Amino acid sequence: MEQSLVLDGESLVAPGEIRRSARRVAAPDPGHLIVARAELALSLEVSLRQFKSGVEPHAIIERLTDALHQIRRRFHPEAWDVLVQIAQSHPVAHYLHQDPLTRWSFEKPRGYSGDARLLDFIYGRPEIEDDVASASDLGRSIYAYTRNAPSSVAVRERRDILARRVDEIASTRPGSTEVLAIAAGHLREGPLSHALSAGAIRRWVALDQDPMSVGTVARDFAGTSVEAVNGSVKSLLGGRHALGMFDFVYAAGLYDYLPHAVAVRLTRKCISMLKPGGTFLFANFSPETNVDGYMETFMNWALLLRSEREMGLIASESVTGADVKVSVWPGSNRNIVYCEIQKPQ
Repeated sequence: MEQSLVLDGESLVAPGEIRRSARRVAAPDPGHLIVARAELALSLEVSLRQFKSGVEPHAIIERLTDALHQIRRRFHPEAWDVLVQIAQSHPVAHYLHQDPLTRWSFEKPRGYSGDARLLDFIYGRPEIEDDVASASDLGRSIYAYTRNAPSSVAVRERRDILARRVDEIASTRPGSTEVLAIAAGHLREGPLSHALSAGAIRRWVALDQDPMSVGTVARDFAGTSVEAVNGSVKSLLGGRHALGMFDFVYAAGLYDYLPHAVAVRLTRKCISMLKPGGTFLFANFSPETNVDGYMETFMNWALLLRSEREMGLIASESVTGADVKVSVWPGSNRNIVYCEIQKPQ
């Protein structure tokens, strides 16, 4: 039976759903929690002493990131929930939050995880240069590591892949291509699209639930074929938008927050908006990422990680009986997985 869904208009899916979706295993052994707490305490204390001793920040973060990844992987999700709270209140957070990227993610000024400005820190955009410049020397050193962590490298590659796919699809439909970006953020892939700059895109709809992102897109792409639209998963699934049909629909940074049932519903909706020969692409962080523990603790950034098999399962449940082509593949460093569904002509 389909699980009940908790959706809101701000964070797309209520944050608690991420945790509840992951809890499908037996309750943890109380003894395991004692061991887990001890391992975490040791790792955090080592990091704290290293910061106080002036150890090179890159080495501290690399060791801590690996330790958190291993602890997260080995222990029960409910035990990990307890550890997340312990880590977040540990004095070592004072040092880690001097990194503007880590601090922005943890504090969530926009009220939700993975907002467009956070991605700007990962992209190294000019818009965040003042924040970086005003950080402490330690903060800038940590930022130099976090913005080049494997997850950040994968996010930048994801942006490039989106721009490339837009151009590839536009090359087969010059002047008539219609594109829909769901949870578009600031649409940073837009300036990388040669088709957009050449006027080969008829319409590129950028849908996002954050008014700041909608306003930024409207300002930055004024005079182009980009249309900024305010909307969320809830409004899209609720049929509140008359957006039309598209050659390419994509949701790059959204599925990480969607429980399986919501992901299937959204995928079906996106496929229904494709023209003949149209393509839907969605992406998700992979269990192979090694920064998940750091993200969930000191960045307060919880994600639903999905393997290639799980991405394929979403696709297969969404297209039951339909004549479509499904492709699933990992990014270059395997931190992000992609799934593409193409309708026949």
